[in-house]
Amino acid sequence: MDDIYRVLEVINESNTKSVLATIIHVEGSAYRKEGACMLFQGDGTQIGVLSGGCLEEDLAVKAQEVLQKEAAETFVFDMKHEDDLSWGQGTGCNGTIHILLQPITETFRDFLLTVKSYLDRGEHVLFARKLTDEADEEKKLLFLTERGHIFGGFDEEIPKDIYNLFQTTPPFQTRSGIQTISDIPFYIHHYWPKPRLVIFGANPDAKPLASFAKQLGFCVTVTDWRPAFCHAEHFPDADEWILGFPNEIIPTLALNERDFVVVMTHHFQHDQEILSLLLHQPLYYLGVLGPKKRTARLLSTDQVPPYIHSPIGLPIGARGPEEIAMSVLSEMIHVLRNGRIKKVVFP
Repeated sequence: MDDIYRVLEVINESNTKSVLATIIHVEGSAYRKEGACMLFQGDGTQIGVLSGGCLEEDLAVKAQEVLQKEAAETFVFDMKHEDDLSWGQGTGCNGTIHILLQPITETFRDFLLTVKSYLDRGEHVLFARKLTDEADEEKKLLFLTERGHIFGGFDEEIPKDIYNLFQTTPPFQTRSGIQTISDIPFYIHHYWPKPRLVIFGANPDAKPLASFAKQLGFCVTVTDWRPAFCHAEHFPDADEWILGFPNEIIPTLALNERDFVVVMTHHFQHDQEILSLLLHQPLYYLGVLGPKKRTARLLSTDQVPPYIHSPIGLPIGARGPEEIAMSVLSEMIHVLRNGRIKKVVFP
């Protein structure tokens, strides 16, 4: 998952002088793409990565220079030549990478913590930075949220095309990068809230799924009707544990088009009830554990709709709870990065 979540946590917890490094443009191939970021702290601590190790040493030096000057700067790294000795090693990545280094001033820190607060509430935030030569860095920064809140130092009229990005951006999909809007070059970045994974069924085989999903950056909710299973000691990596029957729980979840749901109660009647309540929910991903024939029986139909992932997971020949969890999460990541299957009206 994106390093920005860890970066924001560190910025929130520490007042150490630091520099945010962000890839804003890539020509050719590179280890990380536009939008990838990492944090360089004044004490030498690094959070995240932007390459396979071939850029970080040089970036750390440049970050110290940016800290001293207290001014943002963009650096261009040509990685196309394997015999390029500018960093003391041949990288062979075959790309040119533009990296923006921004010192975390008190004002910029406040902006980033405001971003964090909106993400924590589940709100999509759009960041636009003017790529112009004005000396005042803060006046280049514009933040907008999907519910219409605006913050940052940007003091000009906001181009309509920036507002329109909210309407044309499917969840998790649009890449960051440089765009020319109203004849002005902007670096555009979409901050998405962490995707939520709701697991129906607190059986032992759900433990590795919850644990691995948490490591990958999902917010994990486990729900079950059995108090002996659905609790923090049984699922220490979950963020939330909800006890109750499906018809009680589902209306309270406020499910939305960014949510991932896995149904794995191993109880036919409960799975059937859960699916009947979920079919018309605007989910990003819906997977059901078990053979496709069982899922068809749950739906009382001959064919399983394509937007329901059944059998769940990528076909890697997984055996046992851990491998099955890896298979399921691999499929979820594939859907996250490449887009969900469009939902059709279920007959």
